[in-house]
Amino acid sequence: MPQVTTPIRAVALISGGGSNLQAIIDAVAHHELAIELDCVISNRADAYGLVRAQQAGITTKTLDHKAFSNREAFDEALMTLIDGFNPQLVILAGFMRILTAPLVKHYRGRMLNIHPSLLPKHTGLNTHQRAIDAKDAFHGATVHFVTEELDGGPLIIQGKVAVLSDDNVDTLAERVLSIEHIIYPQAISWFAQQRLILSGDRCIFDGQALNTPRIIEAL
Repeated sequence: MPQVTTPIRAVALISGGGSNLQAIIDAVAHHELAIELDCVISNRADAYGLVRAQQAGITTKTLDHKAFSNREAFDEALMTLIDGFNPQLVILAGFMRILTAPLVKHYRGRMLNIHPSLLPKHTGLNTHQRAIDAKDAFHGATVHFVTEELDGGPLIIQGKVAVLSDDNVDTLAERVLSIEHIIYPQAISWFAQQRLILSGDRCIFDGQALNTPRIIEAL
């Protein structure tokens, strides 16, 4: 099983507070994650994740989507910006943009996303309220490869939390976020170690097809 010690080059895309970004930065600082985060890019200049990156000494860039006439023009500029850092991995860490097919195809097999639900359940937005309304016994988060289908790429790892009888959106979201901070650095670490790749439409983990995602349950 290959254990890669040379860090791979990575770029992260954010739109907001960047708590998952902070979990990744912390994992790198503690030598738990072999990546070199060369840049953090946001489509919002007021994203607090930019502050987190700057405090860690990471280059930051802002590309305002409102300055572009359409989604295609923005994504073309975004690709140019990302490619300037020649990353081996692109990490979506709360990037609140639906990506166009050309961009997704360009980074196929080297772009990861985390989604706050146990995919394929609850794609899209407002996942915590939808889990409560559906009376789901469990909720959580999923790390997956990004493909053209929204929240539909091959699943890598999921973190599960129980939905409690007195949960509201805020309490459930807090517990889900805690497990996100565990599973995202883990998936990125597997990728950096070359234990995880995308082959066609399937995840390959340690040389074997990953037919169901790895599961981590909150204690």
